Amino acid sequence: MYHPPHEEESHSTILQQCDDSGGRSRDTSQQSQEKEDVEGQDQRKVGLRERLKHFTWAWFTGTMSSGGIGILLAQTPHRFRGLYTIGVVVFIFHLAFFVLLCSLMATRAFLHPRHFLRSLIRPVECFYVGSFWLSIATIIGCIQEYGITLGPERDWLITAVRVLFWIYTGVTMLSSWLQFFWFFRTTPQNVHAMNPAWLIPAYAPMLTGTIAAVIAPYQPSRSRMPIIVAGVSYQGFGYCSSFLLVTIYFIRLINSGLPMRDQRPGMFFPVGFIGYTITALTGLSQAVPRDYGYFAAHPSAADTVATMALWTGIFLWVFGFFLFSLAVIACVESIPKMGFTLAWWAFVFPNIGFTLATINIGTQLGSEGILWVTSIMTILLVVIWLFGFGALVRAVWIKRIMWPGRDDDKDI
Repeated sequence: MYHPPHEEESHSTILQQCDDSGGRSRDTSQQSQEKEDVEGQDQRKVGLRERLKHFTWAWFTGTMSSGGIGILLAQTPHRFRGLYTIGVVVFIFHLAFFVLLCSLMATRAFLHPRHFLRSLIRPVECFYVGSFWLSIATIIGCIQEYGITLGPERDWLITAVRVLFWIYTGVTMLSSWLQFFWFFRTTPQNVHAMNPAWLIPAYAPMLTGTIAAVIAPYQPSRSRMPIIVAGVSYQGFGYCSSFLLVTIYFIRLINSGLPMRDQRPGMFFPVGFIGYTITALTGLSQAVPRDYGYFAAHPSAADTVATMALWTGIFLWVFGFFLFSLAVIACVESIPKMGFTLAWWAFVFPNIGFTLATINIGTQLGSEGILWVTSIMTILLVVIWLFGFGALVRAVWIKRIMWPGRDDDKDI
C-alpha cells in the first residue's frame, strides 16, 4: 500500500529552510549596509549643526566606562608604584570627557530643542539617559577613591561625598520611576524589540549600593548606618528590576534569536546587575559599624551579615559568569562583521562590576589565585577601554555615528 510522505515533517523542513535562507538574506543585507556606511559611500553633505542633532545620550556610556576604570584601578589587588598617579590621570580625563559631553548635549538642546526633548521620552535613546547618572556615580566613586581612600582624607571632602551621595540617591530613583512610568504609558514595546539597554534606567539607582559600599567605611558611624541601609535597599530595587528585565531579555532571545551583530556588545549589560550586586553586598557587609546602633546591640550580627553577603555573592557569581560567557560567544562569532556602535562600551562598564565583585570575593576568601585572575581581568578591561576610544574617534571620522539615521535617535 502507498504511504504518502509525512506532511508535518515536510512542512517543518520547508519552514526551516525558509528561516535559514531568510537569516542569511538578512545577514547579507546588513553586511552590505555596514560596508556602505563604513566606507562612506553616502556623500550627503551634513554640517556640524546637523551632526550635533544626532549626539545622543548613549555617548555617556563612554564616560561611565571611564569612571569605572578609575574605580577599578583604585581597587585592583596587585599594585605598583605609579598606579595611583595613573588612576588620577584617568579620573581627570574622565572629568574632562564628561564636561565635554555635557557641553555638546547642552548645545544639542539649544540648537534642536524639540528633538532633544523627544530624546528623553522616546526609545531607544531615552534608555541611555541613565548613563548620564551612572557617569556621575563614577565621579563620586573616584572622588572617594583618589581623594579619601588613597588620598589625604580631608574632613570636608568626606562631608562633600556624603552630600553628593544623598543627592544622587534621590535624583536617580525619581528619574528611574518617571522614565519607566512614561515608557509604560506612552511607548509600549513588543518583547521582540527588547534591547539590553533597557536595563540602564535600573542601573542608575542600583549603583547607589555600589557607591555606598565605596564611601561607607570612611563615614562617621552616625552617618554610616543610613548610607548602608540606603545602599542595601536601592541595590535590592536595582537587582529586582534588572532581574525582571533580564527575564524579558531571555524571552526575546528565545523568540527572535541573537541581536544584530553591531548590537551584540549590549549583551554584556545583564552581566553588570549581577556584578554590582555582589560588589555592593560584600562591600557594605564589611562597612557595618560594630560599635553603633543595631550592631552594638547585637554583637554577632556583623559577622552574620558578612558571611551571608559573601556566600550570596558566590551563589550569584556563576550566573553572572554564564551571562558573560553567552555574550562573549555571541560577540566572538560576530567580530569579523561587527561595526562600531556606542553599544561597544558595554564591553567595559558591566564587566567592571563583575571584576570588582570577583575582587571582593577573592579578598574575603583570602584566595591569591582569584586575585591574580582579577588583575588579568583589569588589564584586559583597560586595553578594551583604550581600544574603544580609538574606535570611537574613527567612527566619528568615517561618519558611522553622529550622522542622520545611524544613531539611537533614528526613531524620533
